[in-house]
Amino acid sequence: MSNRLYQSIIHQMKDAIHCRIGVVDETGTVISCSELGRIGEVMPYSLAEAFAVSAPVVIGDCVFHSFGSPVHPEYAVFVENSEPEAGNFAAVLAIALANVKQYYDEKYDKRNFIKNVLLDNILPGDVYLKAKELHFNDSATRVVLLLRMTEKTDVMVYDLVQEIFPEKNRDFIININEHDIAIVKEVRANVDTKDLDKLARSVVDSLGTDLYAKVLVGIGTVATGIKDLARSFKEAQVALEVGKVFDTEKTIVNYDNLGIARLIYQLPTTLCEMFLKEIFRRGSIDSLDGETLFTIQKFFENNLNVSETSRKLFVHRNTLVYRLEKIRKLTGLDLREFDDAIVFKVALMVKKYLDSSPAKF
Repeated sequence: MSNRLYQSIIHQMKDAIHCRIGVVDETGTVISCSELGRIGEVMPYSLAEAFAVSAPVVIGDCVFHSFGSPVHPEYAVFVENSEPEAGNFAAVLAIALANVKQYYDEKYDKRNFIKNVLLDNILPGDVYLKAKELHFNDSATRVVLLLRMTEKTDVMVYDLVQEIFPEKNRDFIININEHDIAIVKEVRANVDTKDLDKLARSVVDSLGTDLYAKVLVGIGTVATGIKDLARSFKEAQVALEVGKVFDTEKTIVNYDNLGIARLIYQLPTTLCEMFLKEIFRRGSIDSLDGETLFTIQKFFENNLNVSETSRKLFVHRNTLVYRLEKIRKLTGLDLREFDDAIVFKVALMVKKYLDSSPAKF
């Protein structure tokens, strides 16, 4: 907080209060005063009592009232007067300066600025102006990792994530809501996606080991410049939502690795329904039982290799061929043919997408 702002308010108040007033920091140093010559002086007595309570305290010939953070006040108002009204003056000054401090912190705090950028709560034309005011490096390469807790975010989770990323001038930890924490990480321009996956894995492992917290991580693409941060954040959100539909077993989902799932997720549901009706003219995909769908899944996992799939399923090769023939008769698609297999794979993903009814971003 700028001491000049405190000084401006003290200067305006001095004529109304008619006694020496000012502000001291935790060391007892006068940082603002109605008598300019006192600025920089250190109070001749301990002020520990004044910072221990949020109420007027008489020390020496002054009344003090702390303000700032509710947990640990950083400043105290002093009124050099022993009269009973001095306590009221100190309380009013403390409230006024605390409100000014809160407004100043919200306006100029870098984390709050980054949060507004991520959520598109700041006009594009104001982004660079605000970055300049905050001395924020707006050209650095950064990426957004979005942590989503399966339960409400605990304060300890936020604190631990801050410990993992101690570079507060380069990396920013932002509370988005009760479930999500965004990590805005500065990276080198040519960072590999594998390195980002490793970073996310280290966060997941640390939270799981130290706090037994279950967390999912979505990773956006690298943002060159501050304006691209909102895009990286939205991509991390999409990665989590797409992963919830198509990769339910994964705890880390990278937007760069979504593949065709990202395309399907962006399609209108009416188009998806039309696609399924067109592909399965002979019979609905719902006519396939659980055993058949499991067979199809294993067949895809083994790259359409009949022998390898039958071995993994512990069935005779002819049994697998029989099942594949049955699928062909039901759907008109022969999974042993590459083109048909591709269509069927996409159809299964579209069906999964429609069944999930995911939230859109």
